[in-house]
Amino acid sequence: MAIETTLLAVGPSDADRIDRLAEEAIDIAGPTGATVVLGHVFTKSEYSEALDNLDFDVTAEEVSADDVARRHATIRKLVSQLADEDIDYDVRGRIGDHGEELVELASEVDADQLLVGGRKRSPTGKAVFGSLAQEVMLSSPCPVTFVREDTK
Repeated sequence: MAIETTLLAVGPSDADRIDRLAEEAIDIAGPTGATVVLGHVFTKSEYSEALDNLDFDVTAEEVSADDVARRHATIRKLVSQLADEDIDYDVRGRIGDHGEELVELASEVDADQLLVGGRKRSPTGKAVFGSLAQEVMLSSPCPVTFVREDTK
């Protein structure tokens, strides 16, 4: 199976593992020539907060989730790292439930692989708080690679 499109899920808590996510995406996309789709899902409140933080003039224009994602600091850093390695990329933003939207986006872009970041969590923590990575792994239309943050 050729890898042509890799979806890299980027969320609000991924700033600490951005270098690991970029490294994994580059390791996959570099040799295969795949396009990396940077997918950032916002809840409605995260989207509203990002609009305020990024100083969008919502009275002058309609601002899409793609626009907000492109200006998000985490995405900009990833874009810079991918561009430095001559990796083709696309940025997609979505608004809604993180897990559901990532799975839908993976289908939409016909992803061959999905990269999702996370942290080590106890079984009790997963049961109480849920696990986005687990939800995505169980529902994804393509193989999922879990990228754990460095524990140095």
